[in-house]
Amino acid sequence: MRHLLERALATDGFTGVMSYSLREALWLVGEGMGDVFVAYPTTDREALAALAGDERALREVAIAVDSVEHVEALQRWLPKGAPVRVVVDVDASLRLGPVHLGVRRSPTRSPRAAAKVARAAQSAGLAVVGLMFYDAQIAGLPDSSPAVHLVKARSDASLRRRRGAVRSAVEDVVGRLEIVNGGGTGSLHVTREDPALTELAAGSGLIGPTLFDGYDDFSPRPAVAFALPVVRRPAKDVVTCFSGGYIASGPAGDSRVPSVHHPEGLDLIGTEGAGEVQTPLRGKAARDLDIGDRVWFRHAKAGELAERFDEYVVIRGGEVVDVVPTYRGEGKNFG
Repeated sequence: MRHLLERALATDGFTGVMSYSLREALWLVGEGMGDVFVAYPTTDREALAALAGDERALREVAIAVDSVEHVEALQRWLPKGAPVRVVVDVDASLRLGPVHLGVRRSPTRSPRAAAKVARAAQSAGLAVVGLMFYDAQIAGLPDSSPAVHLVKARSDASLRRRRGAVRSAVEDVVGRLEIVNGGGTGSLHVTREDPALTELAAGSGLIGPTLFDGYDDFSPRPAVAFALPVVRRPAKDVVTCFSGGYIASGPAGDSRVPSVHHPEGLDLIGTEGAGEVQTPLRGKAARDLDIGDRVWFRHAKAGELAERFDEYVVIRGGEVVDVVPTYRGEGKNFG
């Protein structure tokens, strides 16, 4: 939501916004924000036309490309000569023989391949301003075992060698880059040590969702919760709350469902889980809850919860100090 973005940008050390949709970026620029990087490729031709026709947006927005194929598509869809700023997204996964550890994003991995994409973009009239390396296997992987620690260490060592080489190869083609982006909330303490990077990406940790609960070196303070009213008492140790099926994206499983924050001593029931219209909970704490009482939950991820609510109530010191709209509350849906 814009309120959280504005608050973060007013804090020392934070600058620029990473978005996932070009329409989102154009809206944010229209609302006065600048330095917006769309970290995912776009095929939205109407939004691309709007970008090409907006002088301020052309200065403030950069979009991701990860292949010559992307460059060729932009060349077809953009007005000829539109100086759109692009960032080459480079695969930052760890490869151990045939094993791929990380997210499936870019097909571009080597210095040579990245330079080829940059050369094609430059020839197409695009302004190559940066590189991106998202190390999901470090940033998005809880510290659940010694094997995970080993994967993270090997990945970090590999990336420190490769990032610098990729940057040098691309700068030989286009000159000095403005942006060399890396990291994620869960890897800031590691990725910040790489001199090849000019900026780090952080965001989810500002909310402190449950997916970050399992990190050894990163322990965010939970900042957002949602409350569901108790609407049934099926048994002495069971209460049922209204709604609650706010399941996070990613691989289906227990890590993607909401968890009870307060009161302690309540758990989801395995046969029902968090449901669209009702969420039953079992535990000793159920005996002290009456119809109409509220149970507080935390969501597994940071941004997706805002898709279900129109407003956030901002609390400081136990007092409500503001009520601010989410993207949904502002009538925006970019996904």
